[in-house]
Amino acid sequence: MLFLIESVLACMAFTIFVFLISRDPVKSLYNYPPAIIERCRTLGLVNEYNRVRGPMYYLKKTTAMVVFGIVLGLVVEYVNGCETFWEGALTAYALWLVVDWFDALFIDCLWFCHDPHYIIPGTEDMTDAYHDYWFHIKGALFGMVLAIPAALVAGLVVVL
Repeated sequence: MLFLIESVLACMAFTIFVFLISRDPVKSLYNYPPAIIERCRTLGLVNEYNRVRGPMYYLKKTTAMVVFGIVLGLVVEYVNGCETFWEGALTAYALWLVVDWFDALFIDCLWFCHDPHYIIPGTEDMTDAYHDYWFHIKGALFGMVLAIPAALVAGLVVVL
């Protein structure tokens, strides 16, 4: 029951976080399908800050992974009572997966793909690209891989 409550709270917190950081769609362009990014490149909206696979992309991903790993480690230690590295790492990984798939299925496929707010001016004709559900599913699969180092960080937090 505790894990279910944590999962719901984590998904709610993540939804608020996404809402706050995505009010300007161009600033979160690296979360968009490649066809939209390419169109934005031709429109002059892509710069070093929001270039996919650019330095800021990797810096953001790495920072987020470490921060979430630390937060998850603290949560699973003090809320779940995890005491060993593997107990902490596996519980953190499971919690990450819940949020990862909530993000892919509900936030990305249901909200992002259908909310006109996220349509960047100049890409209004790209309906198929905005409805590229497979792009978001692949992102969730990538998120499962990103969860591994974050879970290892969480495990370290538990034992330290």
